[in-house]
Amino acid sequence: MQTTSGFDSYRISSTGAKARQRTPSQRRNPCRLAIAALSLGALLLMAACEKQEEAPKPGPPEVGVVQPLQENVPVYDEYVAQLNGPVNAEITPKVQGYLLRQVYQNGYFVKQGQLLFELDPRQYQAAVDAAKADVAVAEANLARTTADVARDTPLAAQSAIPQKQLDNDIAFQASWEAQLKAKKADLANAELNLGWTKVYSPIDGIAGVSNSQVGDLVGTNTKMATVSQVNPIWAYFNIAESHFLEVAPQISNVIMGKITPEQAGGQPIEYIQANDQPFPAKGRFIYVNRQVGTQTGTIQMAAEFPNPDALLRPGGFGKVRFQTGVSKNALLVPQAAVIEVQTDYQLIVLTPQNRATFRPVKVGERVGTNWIITEGLQPGEKVVVDGILKVQQFAAAAPELVKEGIPVVPKPYAPPTPAAGMTAAAGSN
Repeated sequence: MQTTSGFDSYRISSTGAKARQRTPSQRRNPCRLAIAALSLGALLLMAACEKQEEAPKPGPPEVGVVQPLQENVPVYDEYVAQLNGPVNAEITPKVQGYLLRQVYQNGYFVKQGQLLFELDPRQYQAAVDAAKADVAVAEANLARTTADVARDTPLAAQSAIPQKQLDNDIAFQASWEAQLKAKKADLANAELNLGWTKVYSPIDGIAGVSNSQVGDLVGTNTKMATVSQVNPIWAYFNIAESHFLEVAPQISNVIMGKITPEQAGGQPIEYIQANDQPFPAKGRFIYVNRQVGTQTGTIQMAAEFPNPDALLRPGGFGKVRFQTGVSKNALLVPQAAVIEVQTDYQLIVLTPQNRATFRPVKVGERVGTNWIITEGLQPGEKVVVDGILKVQQFAAAAPELVKEGIPVVPKPYAPPTPAAGMTAAAGSN
């Protein structure tokens, strides 16, 4: 049987105690290793960020370019116009009376001589009856005096009666003849007044809304309605005196009767309606005012348009458009290529080195989807149409390149077709 001494027991117990005392430190060693690893990873990450290369700068933008078209283009002038009828008849009764009936319907067509209103005729019928009675009295007295003259004429010749009596008979006869004429005139006037209790349209046209209601007392100062002639209809507009002087010789020859408007060779006039749609019928110049407006420096003119369906109405606004000349060898670019900066205009034009430069230009009339460039562009130069925003953004990022030009990659510009645009819109929906 093996025994253990006391010394050995002490040594063993001391060794176990020391082992138990080393255990906490041994547990802390893995934590220290993890912290060191994380610190090393952070240092490596910071070093990688410092060594990371900068993002590459964007390359030259791709743009669509065109060369300007050069062709003879008709030049048109447009002016704001207001429509009105050649005749606007104010319907005013010629007698006073109470309105009994409105015969027409507001806003409808009426014919010349069509009954519009009817006034109370009773007092005027009474005046006609009284006038007829006065005429009858005058006729009876004239018949009596005529008989007196016929009877007394032979008696006076035989000196059977005084000559003065015959003279009186003749005077009475002449007096009643005059009174009969006056009474007949009174009768005619009374009949006119009776007839005027019925108010008729003086022209063919559209009758406006009545200003008078049944039962109103109307008179010679009452504007009951307006009838406007609408076929043809006139479009009034004002042009500058300087423009008028360009055509003044032809106008003077027409108004003086030396030539007809057809001989003057006037261009047909187009009317653009308020919805920007052209009116189907073409018009012609019909009126020039006698004077230039002292306040505006313009002169009023009018063009006449056939309007059988009354599509155009008095008071409507639109524009008249007519050709004033031809711009020969005009340069045209798409309207999308023109940059408007307040009242100025610019184009982006390419240099032979394919660098885009901003160039101020002067523009003329719009022709369809194109714009006439009158100054600042030469034939054969390339103009940016598609990608203008890309060039502007590149110029904002690199302003030092604006003077010498922004490098671009040009490609031929292909305008979108309506079908393609509709397809794209349908796809986006």
